[in-house]
Amino acid sequence: MSSDLYINLEWLPTPRFKFNNELKIALHSESPGLSFYKLANYRLNINQLNMLSNAIMKAHSNNIDLSPLKPFNLGVLSNSTTSFIVQSLISTAARYGFLLTIYEAPFDQVMQVALGKVHEFNNVKMDAILVAIDYNGLPIHGKNASIFGESSTNIHESLGYLNLIRTQLKQRYNAPCILQTCAHETESFFGSFDMQVKNTSRQFISEFNFSLVKEISGTDDFLLDVSAISETVGLSNWHDPAMKHMAKLPFSQKITPLYADNVCRIIAAIRGKSRRALVLDLDNTIWGGVIGDDGVDGIKIGNGDALSEAYLSIQSSVLKLHERGIVLAVCSKNLDSVARAPFKDRSNMLVKERHIASFKANWDDKASNIKNIANELNLGLDSIVFMDDNPMERDLVRKYLPQVAVPELPEDPSYFSRTLLAAGYFEAIHFSDEDKTRAESYKSNAKRTALRNTMVDLDSYLRTLDMKAEIKSFSEKGIKRIVQLISKSNQFNLTTHRYNEREILNFLNKDTYYTIQINLSDTFGDNGIVALVICNKNNGKWMIDTWIMSCRVLGRRLEEFVFYEIVKAARIAGVKEIIGVYIPTERNYISQDLYEKLGFTECDDSSQDYRKWFIDVNCVKFKKIPIELIS
Repeated sequence: MSSDLYINLEWLPTPRFKFNNELKIALHSESPGLSFYKLANYRLNINQLNMLSNAIMKAHSNNIDLSPLKPFNLGVLSNSTTSFIVQSLISTAARYGFLLTIYEAPFDQVMQVALGKVHEFNNVKMDAILVAIDYNGLPIHGKNASIFGESSTNIHESLGYLNLIRTQLKQRYNAPCILQTCAHETESFFGSFDMQVKNTSRQFISEFNFSLVKEISGTDDFLLDVSAISETVGLSNWHDPAMKHMAKLPFSQKITPLYADNVCRIIAAIRGKSRRALVLDLDNTIWGGVIGDDGVDGIKIGNGDALSEAYLSIQSSVLKLHERGIVLAVCSKNLDSVARAPFKDRSNMLVKERHIASFKANWDDKASNIKNIANELNLGLDSIVFMDDNPMERDLVRKYLPQVAVPELPEDPSYFSRTLLAAGYFEAIHFSDEDKTRAESYKSNAKRTALRNTMVDLDSYLRTLDMKAEIKSFSEKGIKRIVQLISKSNQFNLTTHRYNEREILNFLNKDTYYTIQINLSDTFGDNGIVALVICNKNNGKWMIDTWIMSCRVLGRRLEEFVFYEIVKAARIAGVKEIIGVYIPTERNYISQDLYEKLGFTECDDSSQDYRKWFIDVNCVKFKKIPIELIS
């Protein structure tokens, strides 16, 4: 286990079939998009990635339906050759559920594109732009090169250069940028003293990377930490001097799958597709041995020997994921009382029973149990990672629940934690106070589900929750959570419009929009911001542009409560009619009848792909809702 883990993406399973044959079958299957997605989730070499990319592009050009893959337009510009990574990006994006269309700028035409002098990006609605500038693309070489040991303005000028590029790109193409830190050079001219000498590449790149991170923090741009990736695999693996001179490649070709994977992780995070839950097997996964055979005192966990410490390291990583908001669950083939015993009786267990949101220990198959966990937590299967040391169990879950991410674990448990984290399932682009408490929210959700199952009458159950809602207009203070909820919500999302920070700020600064955010608390805790509404005020009518609710609070009549608040505001503004739109997707079918249930009338110009509804605000009669409005 070495840098090969990262270079070869060894958390993915090795294909046990003839790839060419499976690719042909996928092209002619009933659901080519799903077939491509499944193939992309294997460990593929560069040739196989290119073949898969060609098949995806061919099917797309022939107008073949590639659902469930979701469209994403990515601009790519660089001072280096990028054509060799385009195909890997397309096939890797399929692994994350995206149909990626790439618009590639000509070689070393970064500033020309930013200033609109090159037209490859014109008339294209891009979702993001990858600005892949490395150390050699910064304006510090040639005539501008500084002398070792002398003070210079290189860092300031380089940041100014990047800022000009990203601001011009955003103004011209209205898309966020993905900016890169720089990989360090392999060569050293002063040895360990390099860091202390001004204008060495080691000193410059370290300060530049730190400054770049500060520069884009708080903006709606995103960071691809190439410096960290290159150091993880080793700079001697990252750099290929021969290919740099021959083909102007920014890194070794063998790094391409890893680079593409890291780019696509950010794309997934932008679209709210990062995983949210980690489901754990127990025996030989988070402790050594079999609890049913070895007993509480016989399992390996703690300090004192290498194996016990390896499992302690696994639990430490799991606990840190929980602390950053990843919800934890257990799925074990065991008697429930036996499986819970170590959590209660072994003091050196880092993961405690209180950290587990859903605990399934029985003799049912694990695929069924994971589906039950997802339902209990009100999470989609594509939000889940399943960690199990048993190859058979991993294979079964991959076969029957392909949406679930299942890392391929090595034999040595010392590397379980590294493999799990190397896979990047939990990639983040924001981290807020609400993220820290998300795991507790899902755990509370599981308790609510259990309580609900003991009651026959829904309203009786809802009254026991003692729900309180706080309603505010959008504000700059909460903008990151607003953007995060917009990007992640798929089920209760009536139009699936996606907006970035700049676009949300535009809504704040215009009187032509009505915006509200709803915070909900109950007896189990504070759920944070769980609903958003954006209404477009237009000629005495309000059109609901965006209405989103977190899946954590579905089934609580919150949609009625929110609707009544919209109606109250509309009446005060003298509005007579509210218009609602439902644009169907694969994920938002649960909200397809919302407007009908609220008393709206469907418009004559509705269609199968765009349903439009209206209601006279003065005809709305309020019903009693078990939610208290607080100021």
